Amino acid sequence: MRSENKAIGDLGEKIAERYLIENGYKIIDKNFRYKTGEIDLIGKDYEYITFIEVKTRTSSYFGFPREAVTLLKQQKIYRTAEIYILQKKLFKFNFRFDVVEVFLSEMKKDYSVTLIKNAFQV
Repeated sequence: MRSENKAIGDLGEKIAERYLIENGYKIIDKNFRYKTGEIDLIGKDYEYITFIEVKTRTSSYFGFPREAVTLLKQQKIYRTAEIYILQKKLFKFNFRFDVVEVFLSEMKKDYSVTLIKNAFQV
């Protein structure tokens, strides 16, 4: 079950990355990990550095993917983003937290993508 979820998550991240690039984002980093958490994708969208959480599901049985970005998850992303900003010395940029929600069909051949810009602020 865990490896299937990981495979679905990895596929969702690839779909999200392609979608973001097609919509003008420049991806500058992927899967940034620190002890505070992980950020799936980090991109540049015009004057913003965007920290992007990707959530992928095959159904809405347990709710929409965006609903899995709880307050606790948001706080972890925020703390990890602070570390990234310090490490990369990105002090002159504006920052934003986006969520990309990917729905895969049961056969994983069709999908839909929803980009939620400025999805949360901490």
